[in-house]
Amino acid sequence: MPPTNDTPELFDKVFSPKAEKRIYTVSEITQDIKILIENTLAEVWVEGEVSNVRPSSAGHYYFSLKDEHALLQAVMFNRAAGAAKFKLEDGQKVVCFGNVEVYPPHGKYQLIIEKIEPKGIGSLQLALEQLKAKLEKEGLFAPSHKRPIPYLPSRIGVVTSLQGAAVKDILKVLDSRFKDVHIVIRPAKVQGELAKDDIAQGIRDLNTYNEDSDAAARIEVMIVGRGGGSIEDLWAFNEEVVARAIYHSTIPVISAVGHERDWTIADLVADVRAATPSVAAELVIPKKEDLSVRVDEFAGDLKKTLQDLVQSLRQAMGDLEHRFFLSMDHVVSGKEEAIKAVFRHLTLLNPVAKIQHCADRISSLTNELCLHVGHFIQMRQAGYRRAVEKLANLSPLNILGRGYSITFTVPHGAIVKDTAVLKSGDVIKTRLHKGEIISKITGVDKDGGDKI
Repeated sequence: MPPTNDTPELFDKVFSPKAEKRIYTVSEITQDIKILIENTLAEVWVEGEVSNVRPSSAGHYYFSLKDEHALLQAVMFNRAAGAAKFKLEDGQKVVCFGNVEVYPPHGKYQLIIEKIEPKGIGSLQLALEQLKAKLEKEGLFAPSHKRPIPYLPSRIGVVTSLQGAAVKDILKVLDSRFKDVHIVIRPAKVQGELAKDDIAQGIRDLNTYNEDSDAAARIEVMIVGRGGGSIEDLWAFNEEVVARAIYHSTIPVISAVGHERDWTIADLVADVRAATPSVAAELVIPKKEDLSVRVDEFAGDLKKTLQDLVQSLRQAMGDLEHRFFLSMDHVVSGKEEAIKAVFRHLTLLNPVAKIQHCADRISSLTNELCLHVGHFIQMRQAGYRRAVEKLANLSPLNILGRGYSITFTVPHGAIVKDTAVLKSGDVIKTRLHKGEIISKITGVDKDGGDKI
């Protein structure tokens, strides 16, 4: 830009031949430089390579722009950063629009960026490639995650605008094929800043609808899309929030965005990609006429198969019948001798003879048992008599009969074995062979001498 009337007095004096000597403060010099640079470079386009990107928690981006000869500090505040369609990374070649500002406290200048575009490729295309690479790395495009579309679903969900041609095309195709199909439409913005969140929420709403419904009322497949347009018009279907909503949907999703030549991130994540909304409807519901033709073909094939099967069964039954009668004759003639042999064997095994043999055996065993029991009792009785005699010989009463006696204390009845337990005046009881004597002690010889 050409110099303005705001050019600092400093530069007028510096380049004036009659300038008088003057000493400036640092602040004055810096302020004059600030005025000069900011007035001169108020609106500039700058091309360079991005270096040392430092995003902040507030959403600002601090980085450098460089070429082979110089480096320029730059900052892009959150408002401008939010408007950028691509992610800023080191090494990118970019073209920036903004103004140069001086920060007096540090004596530094930097480019305040208002707009930024990638050099050599559009920002939307770069953003698309960046998001595509990110989601592919996470597995959102993996074939293993894609589910089959149900055949002849009774309930179909649609997420699109009610004002667009897409919903009309979908309804027209479905109505021409099966009029009794139940369609649940969740209206959504499909263009503009609010479209991405509305589409994503629409997908989530239909999933919530299924969670709150009985099995018979649940949506079996979902169509998400819109009619054709520019890349900017279709951009909502390239947003990450829409891609993740499709990926996490429990309802199989058909993406139907734009025309056949248009491809979006939603197409890559969806279970099936349809070239247009009309094609999506055709994929969901085949033509009734086509189904009738297929049913007729199946019926004809089934009839012929059954006829062939019946004919085969008749032939097989005839063969089996002939073989059965031949086998029966052979079996009957072969089994007659076997039956006779079995009869003879059964005669030998007559139960009456077996019972008589068992009865004789029982009688013999009973006699043997009686003999053994009698002998056992006699042995026990002899042993008992010997034990009684032995006990009688050891009985204290027999010992008393030989002239011995037993003395007890009165009244406790303890046997007296030692004179040490007695004293004069104690009463004792003496048991003889016949009868007892009650005595009162008048003296005790504790040394074992004669009794006093």
